Amino acid sequence: MAPALYNEYSAYLKKMFGCRVQKIPLDAGLTCPNRDGSKGIGGCLYCDARGSGTGAHPRLPSITDQLRQGKDFFGKRYGAKKFIAYFQSFSNTYAPLELLEKLYREALDQEGVVGLAVGTRPDCVNPEILDLLSSYQRTHLVWMEYGLQSFRPETLRLINRGHTGEEFEQAVLETRKRGLNLCVHVILGLPGEGLPEVLETARRLSGLDIQGIKIHSLYIHQGTALEAWYREGRYRPLTQVQYVDWACRFLEHIPPDWIIQRLTGDPNPGELVAPSWALEKKKTLGLINTWLDKTGGYQGRKYIKLENR
Repeated sequence: MAPALYNEYSAYLKKMFGCRVQKIPLDAGLTCPNRDGSKGIGGCLYCDARGSGTGAHPRLPSITDQLRQGKDFFGKRYGAKKFIAYFQSFSNTYAPLELLEKLYREALDQEGVVGLAVGTRPDCVNPEILDLLSSYQRTHLVWMEYGLQSFRPETLRLINRGHTGEEFEQAVLETRKRGLNLCVHVILGLPGEGLPEVLETARRLSGLDIQGIKIHSLYIHQGTALEAWYREGRYRPLTQVQYVDWACRFLEHIPPDWIIQRLTGDPNPGELVAPSWALEKKKTLGLINTWLDKTGGYQGRKYIKLENR
């Protein structure tokens, strides 16, 4: 049997729990320091009004209700019996500790929930919040998910991230001190970046103590600042062929043991402006597998272990 081309998240979960485990995205009604004026307004260049989430909170204010719907849907569609509560929308550590504890506990108390994934920014964590999340590891699988997108300072400023690479590195250190699993989000095709910049982000990340990664292309949603750039001709998204090539080369440069949680995004079909191929998830994944298979590529093929790892 041929070895896997990369470490798939679904296989990692099945090995750990012995069955299909499904992530259920949640909207806790939180916000972001890059939207509420603390660090900025309007959010990142590409961020929509849902904060890259489901937009479910106005309709389903209860975490319990969102999980109940998710369990019913994924249970019927995939036969999943165990679930991970994924706090996805906006920055899910950006609230008072007491509120966060209430939200996390509500999710973890639901039947069938075996884990917790918390999407946030590296500048929105502190020792108290990390200690709280670490305490759940006694009974549940816990993953932190930090949005970085790029290590290039010019890119971070251009896309209005509102934090630095140094802040990200410090958050990684504090998170790993507590033994929390860490997944990092990166975007390929950001303005001003070519393949060399993408591979530099891969190289920089590979020197850090992280356990997983999510990769997707930069797609354009309605109502974002990026849409205005696109309409004005200031930004052109990657083609599907370009994205597949860059994603595969990125995979080749990262450690072979990292868990690949995502290789393409899931834009809202009703709000996607461009590129249309971003909706072709199955095809994109198939092209990535074909590229790796035909070239003899695989995750970690060109990875060089750095001294600080």
